[in-house]
Amino acid sequence: MSEKTEKTERFDRLSVFKTYKLYVGGKFPRSESGRVYEVTDSKDNWLANVPLSSRKDARDAVVAARKAFGAWSGATAYNRGQILYRIAEMLEGRREQFVREVADSEGLSKSKAAAVVDAAIDRWVWYAGWTDKIAQVVGGGNPVAGPYFNLSSPEPTGVVAVLAPQESSFLGLVSVIAPVIATGNTAVVVASEQSPLPALSLGEVLATSDLPGGVVNVLSGRTAEIAAPLAAHQDVNAIDLAGADDVQAKELEIAAADNLKRVLRPQPVDEADWSATPGTERMTAFLETKTVWHPTGSLGASGSAY
Repeated sequence: MSEKTEKTERFDRLSVFKTYKLYVGGKFPRSESGRVYEVTDSKDNWLANVPLSSRKDARDAVVAARKAFGAWSGATAYNRGQILYRIAEMLEGRREQFVREVADSEGLSKSKAAAVVDAAIDRWVWYAGWTDKIAQVVGGGNPVAGPYFNLSSPEPTGVVAVLAPQESSFLGLVSVIAPVIATGNTAVVVASEQSPLPALSLGEVLATSDLPGGVVNVLSGRTAEIAAPLAAHQDVNAIDLAGADDVQAKELEIAAADNLKRVLRPQPVDEADWSATPGTERMTAFLETKTVWHPTGSLGASGSAY
């Protein structure tokens, strides 16, 4: 009786490299230009090739953001809060991926990168809680001389171009996106030029988080190249210059003045602390105030009105 020996052959697997794409209109296109550029880690080791967005990509993203604005701004604040919380849930499920990408992108230890990712997840939860409360902070009834109700309520500005912080590729990114969409705006986001991978991966999370396509659109590439057409775009209502340097900020602010965009100027790098508890400033920066007058009715014999 012969024994049969089974031999197991072992093969080395080929690495499956991740293909990073833009996130525009709820889809994942490559740049229409076909261009890519190399992204390296803090030690100059190659990480990935990512799309080098063009002016056409920026215009396409604005079209997608405008198309999504009506439904998103018209959704209830409670519903927007549910969706932002869902984003936090999905990020929690992919925590290890983002820890790795943040560590590679920002040259952090795994423990420090984990703290950054945890803070970013918590930030989504924080803004989710504000969606149905900000109106009570910045709106309300106004005392007027006359038989009228005078009520002020916040309204979203519209399409907001967001230049994500260059140094804080994930926590800073979330800190500038979340307040924009929490208040009903839609966003065209230009990711950190040197560290775009967490932003592009965030697009994959947004696509599976019940967020309607076009509410957030993520572009990667040269900040100066993409920001200029966004600042001058007539269908962009506001711009956050968090990721611009002083020279770029001045040029973009001048371009934005053409259609009276709201402009949020960048903080000095040495003062920007994205880990600090955010206030309401980034939400109110992109809100308009609608004031409604309504007659109270005829005054009665007692002098009261209703």
